[in-house]
Amino acid sequence: MRTAPLLRDCGLDPEQVAALLRATLAEDLGEAGDITSAATVPAEARLRVAYVARVPGVVCGLPLVAALAEPVGDLTTEVSDGARVEAGQRLAVLEGRAREVLALERTSLNLLTHLSGIATATRAWADAVAGTRARVRDTRKTTPLLRSLEKYAVRCGGGVNHRTGLYDAILVKDNHVAAAGGVGRALDAAYAAHPRGSLVVQVEVDTRAQLDEALAHGAEQVLLDNFTLAQLRAAVERVRSTHPEVLVEASGGLTLADAAEVAATGVDFLAVGALTHSAPALDIGLDVLA
Repeated sequence: MRTAPLLRDCGLDPEQVAALLRATLAEDLGEAGDITSAATVPAEARLRVAYVARVPGVVCGLPLVAALAEPVGDLTTEVSDGARVEAGQRLAVLEGRAREVLALERTSLNLLTHLSGIATATRAWADAVAGTRARVRDTRKTTPLLRSLEKYAVRCGGGVNHRTGLYDAILVKDNHVAAAGGVGRALDAAYAAHPRGSLVVQVEVDTRAQLDEALAHGAEQVLLDNFTLAQLRAAVERVRSTHPEVLVEASGGLTLADAAEVAATGVDFLAVGALTHSAPALDIGLDVLA
């Protein structure tokens, strides 16, 4: 796989990407293949096509298109992932056997438009909080089996990633707190199972009392869930004055319209599930070139 180094540079696992691409192509082609192209396009025909942005946005996914197109022909990229593009701008050009080019058209566009939509949405949030200490962070609210790609798209848009899954960091949420018998008990148990410094440990709190309990039990990161702006400001002031090393994240119903105000409270992160679960696809088309 010639594109393996390119994928690794993006923080992606080439084998995982290859398996995903095979599965997505198989879903579209089935056992019979592209029967429309087989019936209408001469076997010897060649095609030169361009991926073109129909609207302004931020591009993400071109290395995946390159991997998908590797058996078909040469893909020449004209922009890089993370670049802002304008309507009508050409992103990449692919030349190869016409039937094979057409067979991967929809699969490549599905990936490219979806990931570019996430990168574009993330860039809007990142721009909204620019000039503050806050960074926009994603969640686990991702499309099944596309998490690594969607989190890559968040990075391309200027956001940062939260934990990858349940296995690589601890996030004590409200249901854990209820089952454990309190914030303090949950944190104590977490640190007993995983000594401090071995894993990131974050705890979600819903009230000022829970915040105080979390700080008293050595929380490293606190997630302030559904706090008002006034409550966020007071909570941040409390943390900064007594535990300045603790990272603070705001979550719960955040919108792009209030992102700047939330960031201005002094939080370190804004948790935005909408980056991955609600970002609209960026309109990108495939045009035949003369």
